[in-house]
Amino acid sequence: MSPRPSGGWGRAVELLFFYSLRNLAARRGTTLLTAGGMALVVFVFAAVLMLAEGLERTLVETGSPENGIVLRRSSETEVQSAVDREQAAIVEAQPEIARGAQGERLVARELVVLVVLPKQSGARTNVVVRGIAPASLALRPGVRITAGRLHRPGTDEVVVGEAIARQYEGVAVSERMRFAGRDWTVTGIFDAGNTGFASEIWGDVDTLAQAFRRPVYSIVLMRLAEPAAFRDLKSRLEGDPRLTLEVWRERDYYRSQSEMLATFLRVLGVSLTVIFSLGATVGAMVTMYAAVAGRTAEIATLRALGFGRGTVLLAFLSESLALGLAGGAAGLGAAALLQWVRVSTTNFQTFSELAFRFAFTPGVAGQALAFALVMGLLGGLLPALRAARMPLVEALRGA
Repeated sequence: MSPRPSGGWGRAVELLFFYSLRNLAARRGTTLLTAGGMALVVFVFAAVLMLAEGLERTLVETGSPENGIVLRRSSETEVQSAVDREQAAIVEAQPEIARGAQGERLVARELVVLVVLPKQSGARTNVVVRGIAPASLALRPGVRITAGRLHRPGTDEVVVGEAIARQYEGVAVSERMRFAGRDWTVTGIFDAGNTGFASEIWGDVDTLAQAFRRPVYSIVLMRLAEPAAFRDLKSRLEGDPRLTLEVWRERDYYRSQSEMLATFLRVLGVSLTVIFSLGATVGAMVTMYAAVAGRTAEIATLRALGFGRGTVLLAFLSESLALGLAGGAAGLGAAALLQWVRVSTTNFQTFSELAFRFAFTPGVAGQALAFALVMGLLGGLLPALRAARMPLVEALRGA
């Protein structure tokens, strides 16, 4: 049996760890190239996850956990929904609805339609126009006017979200835009934070309903006096034979809106990243095979000093994992800078423009680093096994 190095297994592992780091530093060129390839793959992987996370977070934060939203049964989106006036009146009479500081019921009938507007780039895309009631702003306390003023009820005035103001033509304060056969005056710009409302245009619900010749509303939005009462409200409204409605918690509804596009982005991104990662993994494997071939003498010396096959295997695997970790950290650091970038895409559910930011979260960081370590492990496993299985006599002869 080979003698163990003084200090036991723990000391051996420690020595080989620093030995591996020294070898990586000694081969700066190949180390940087291999880690750089892994960094690019991790950057793409993390960017896709951040994109899907940002989209999902934007839509989820659009809804409030204290609000309920009522739509026509089987409607997949607000645009498809239709709630007639009689049914809306029944919903407004429900006892679970909260009251505001002045005793008013916190419930609003809203209209949601799509219009086509020109962007500054010249493209024309769908934009959500939302008709709101006086209670709508109380139901969405995170929305605030940042320029100009709020539109006046009963007039051809609108306010636009900041994402719309940045990307579209003719939407500055005091400018006029045309849709639904009318000219509309922009009286203000509102900040809706990191929500989908920032990509919408708001006006008076009854004025917009008349302009679009819509005799029905799209949704009824309400604040619940007690969130725990949601189940009773949902059961009563959905079981009422006079109604063809379904009730959602507002946050759950917007979460469902994000699922299709977020899933598509994740599947597409992961598929592309796996393809790219094959090249990075092969690069790491070639680098480690070259390291094994060039360090036959060192392997022989280690074995002669009493380091076993398992210890040698661990030493070369730690080098490959260190390469993966270094590449992963570099790629993740570059991807983290994307969280200040705002992008826009088409929401597959509503086919309207939606602006959002990349979202950097601990979950994204953990998955990206784990992906980098897996590339390092796969790239170093076979070369490490070759080093560990190299017969001592052959290694000494090569030395």
